[in-house]
Amino acid sequence: MFDIANHLKAIHREVGTGPAEGGGEEVRVVLRRTYAAPVADVWDAITDPDRVKRWFFPLTGDLKPGGTFQLEGNAGGEIRRCEPPRRLTITFGGPTSVVDLHLSPGSADDTELEFTHTVPIEMAGSGAGALFVGPGWDGALLGLALFLAGEQIGDPMAAANSPEVREFSRGSIDEWVAVVEASGTATAEETDQGRQMALAQFAPGES
Repeated sequence: MFDIANHLKAIHREVGTGPAEGGGEEVRVVLRRTYAAPVADVWDAITDPDRVKRWFFPLTGDLKPGGTFQLEGNAGGEIRRCEPPRRLTITFGGPTSVVDLHLSPGSADDTELEFTHTVPIEMAGSGAGALFVGPGWDGALLGLALFLAGEQIGDPMAAANSPEVREFSRGSIDEWVAVVEASGTATAEETDQGRQMALAQFAPGES
């Protein structure tokens, strides 16, 4: 059993909209979390397939800039930027869905991980689109935290359906709803629809 409340509080969440690099508007979802491990270890845990499969999904591909990757049973994409041990930029599920991950050393041999996922407004619909991905990324950051701390919860796929992780996911959805509401990037109706879709995906059976 892990401390659900503390793991929820450990993640900083943001939602925003703004101009996209190639024109148009995008929705930006940002997460930050600090890990009690050095940068090199965190980088290795998120890029070494033998370690990734122990807390996330089995990972295959040509894992270098310009190469592609595939997460078993999940999304794949292109590796656009890889600068060990600090920066990784990939597409995730499509060429306009971009994930940028940045690691920074802390003051006590720990690491701050900043994670940004951007998609066109046409894909997200509004800032409420954060509810389609945010709780899933929260779960990934939780899995990484437990793995780095040596507190693994068994097979990651089986763990995703455990009572503890389902409770974490319900709390995560509540946190993302609050962030979307505070951001002013979605209507109340859009936010409620996003919440219902998130519950169906990440915490089925809840309402």
